[in-house]
Amino acid sequence: MSQTIIPVFADYCHPNETLLVESGELKASLFSFPSGVQAVRLVNDVGHLVMLPFQGQQIWEAVMHGRNLTMRTIFDQPYPNREMLSTFGGFMLHCGATAVGSPGPKDNHPIHGELPNALYEDAQVVLGEDEDGRYIGLTGTYRHQKTYNYNYIARPLVKLYQGSSIFHIEMTVTNLRPVPLPMMYLAHINFRSVDNGHIYYSTPCDPRHVMVRSSVPSHMTVKPTYRDFIERLKLHPEDHLVLKPELDFDPEIVFYINYLADEAGWARAMQVHPDGSADIVMHRTDSLNKGLCWISRLGDQQSIGFEPSTAEVDGFTLEKEKGNLRFIESGQSFHCDIRAGYLSPQEAPLQVKIAEDTAAKG
Repeated sequence: MSQTIIPVFADYCHPNETLLVESGELKASLFSFPSGVQAVRLVNDVGHLVMLPFQGQQIWEAVMHGRNLTMRTIFDQPYPNREMLSTFGGFMLHCGATAVGSPGPKDNHPIHGELPNALYEDAQVVLGEDEDGRYIGLTGTYRHQKTYNYNYIARPLVKLYQGSSIFHIEMTVTNLRPVPLPMMYLAHINFRSVDNGHIYYSTPCDPRHVMVRSSVPSHMTVKPTYRDFIERLKLHPEDHLVLKPELDFDPEIVFYINYLADEAGWARAMQVHPDGSADIVMHRTDSLNKGLCWISRLGDQQSIGFEPSTAEVDGFTLEKEKGNLRFIESGQSFHCDIRAGYLSPQEAPLQVKIAEDTAAKG
């Protein structure tokens, strides 16, 4: 499997977009947002991804077959901030690797850890071919160091394939210390929610497999009716499977999902649109054994997040108490592989059937 690597330098990212490399239907170009944040646009024959090579290697925007898959927020561009909520508008953010979720009373970590807006020391565009076809992608290196505590390298990889509206998202975390690294990881994948969208999971939607989070993070204020909705969803999680406009997802509702995998090891989450097209996330349950669905629907926020993970989102201390901390031995790595993107009205029914058949085994 051949691969060509092209370095990306921050100084090459200017307000006027410029082509970096082109190979048939695949190309990459560089630009910078008005805020100054550098960006790489990966293009194939059905859409594009805008990525932030030096700020978290986020997928800021995903557009496939003319539809913007990205959640709607108050942010029309990324800003050079490390704090997640000060520039939270991207399609996909890596979270972790020393903590995920909102910090609890005994925690001092930032929301979703250091990875969402981590400062990458290098970035590369890659061109190659593997068993899934020809692709163009982005990778890079972030090194997290804290004396007496952490020394690890995070190396993500996103691959956009020729002719495909499904793209691959990978993350590898390698421990460089002589002692085990305590780790959590979550992929925060944020689609735009739609009225009357239908949600499918590859697991039964009952209180044993789909559990609503009842705690309220300290950075949120909720209405009195919010807790009534939570109590209803505890008993009847299936009530959220159709995104009826009158349902109150303000400011957010989070579900913890015990996914089941198909015979090949893949779990699925989907939002099927009224026109029959769909958004999909697939992940392997052997590496990402937890899952979340995050829904936020108010005037300036229209989001549904499918989030494969190694932990839930109650902060480091509580997740450690739950047994959701992973340990990477010295010199060893954690690796995960996710597929996300768009399905046409012709492609979606097959994936719905696979999800339903998998759920029926539960």
